[in-house]
Formats: sequence, structure tokens, C-alpha cells
Amino acid sequence: LKEVELLEGVMLKWADLFKDQTFFLSQISQDALRKTIFPLGDLTKNFVKKIAAEHGLHHVLKKKESMGVCFIGERNFENFLLEYLEPQPGNFVSVEDKKVMGTHKGWFLYTIGQRARLAGLKDAWFVVDKDVSTGDVFVAPSTDHPALYRDLLRTNRVHWIAEEPPVELIRDKMMECHFRFRHQMALVPCVLTLNQDGSVWVTLVKPARAITPGQFAVFYKGDECLGSGKILRMGPSVYTMQQGKNREEGPKKEEIDKIEPAT
Repeated sequence: LKEVELLEGVMLKWADLFKDQTFFLSQISQDALRKTIFPLGDLTKNFVKKIAAEHGLHHVLKKKESMGVCFIGERNFENFLLEYLEPQPGNFVSVEDKKVMGTHKGWFLYTIGQRARLAGLKDAWFVVDKDVSTGDVFVAPSTDHPALYRDLLRTNRVHWIAEEPPVELIRDKMMECHFRFRHQMALVPCVLTLNQDGSVWVTLVKPARAITPGQFAVFYKGDECLGSGKILRMGPSVYTMQQGKNREEGPKKEEIDKIEPAT
């Protein structure tokens, strides 16, 4: 598939889905899109390398790909940030029992879903939430802990590549589509609900892992990239919902017997 159809001002996924750049171009304006050509959009990277080899461009084939932080290469991310930001020490706190599990140099060094290396602990713990006001970074003892999963989020005003929301969304105020919030992650089925201010609520068919405020929710309909909006708010995690349900149901008989043995 070609990435861009200039006459229609539409942006489609690349033929090479592993190198598809629509996620990063989801905020492009119509004015820029109409004046832009992506000649490699309908080619895979392996095919481009084959063309380069046939034309004697062997230095292109030998060039290593950059897998580090863009433009700075392979560097320790924490050390890099602390060169520019003052440390803000805080605590790692268990999301389950609120126990302090360790300390860190700044909440801004961690993102939801990443592993938190806690001194003295062999088991892996993962970041599930952050409290900027206190500096607490909440962690859970499993990469698939329910505190990492949510099925509802809200964006800011969505940037639609076509400049206006899809006709179906305007007409019905709701629309089924797919979205992702990280490059290369599998597309997630969802339902958009349009708000008066141009933002949308995104309801997922099933909870997704490590949704993070500040990331962009990028929307797709078939092969077309519709646009994107920055994630501002998230619904409660699966873990929070489970805890609320347990409180509503009240203690089980076995739990009551532990407190007040039956006579």
C-alpha cells in the first residue's frame, strides 16, 4: 500500500508494517501532507536494500540502525536525563499494600509498564502508576498485574488528518475503529465517543497494558490513519475495579469466621 494518496489527502499504512511511520506522522497537517511525497511507502525495507545492492550502494547495506534514544545513540537513559534535570528523590510504593519498597531519584525517570529495579529484591516489579505531587512511583509484582490494565481513556482535542472528524463520528457521536499508543504495538479495537470540545473517550474492547498519559492515541480505520490525540486521562485499572467489586460484595463467610469464629 502507498502511504499517502496526495489527491485525497489520506495517509495509509506502509507496505512494510514494521517500518510504518504513520504513528509518528499522525499529527501532520493537510497543508503539509498535500506537499509531501513518500516514495518508499509501498516498498519493504528488504526490497529497498535489494535495490541499493543492485546499484552498488554497499555502504547503505553496511550502515547500522540506530536503536538508542534518537539522535544521541546508545546511552543510559537515567544518566542522560539526570544531566539536565535535578534529582527528585521519592519512594517506590507497592500498589497492593502501600508498603514502601525502595527509593528512586525521580518519578520522571520511569514510565508505566517498565521494570523497576528494586535493591535487594530478586523478583521483578513493574511501574503501574505515579503520583507527581508526592513523588511516589507505584509498583506491582508482576508484568501482567491487573493494575497495569485499563479499558478507558480520554484524549485532548483530536487532530484529524482530514481536518474534520469522520462523518460517522459526527453523525452518531460514536464510532468503532482501532488505535495504538506505541509504535509497532498491535492495533486495539475500540469505540470512540466524541465530546463537544473535540476530545474523545476511547473505550477498548478489552483492557490494554501500560496506557500512559502524555502518549498519543493514534486512530485507524482499515488501512487509513485518521489522526491522533494526546492521552490526558485514564479510567480505573482492572485492579482498582476488582478491589471496588470486592468491597461491594463484602467479606466472605470464611473471612468472617477468621475474625469471629462461629460458636
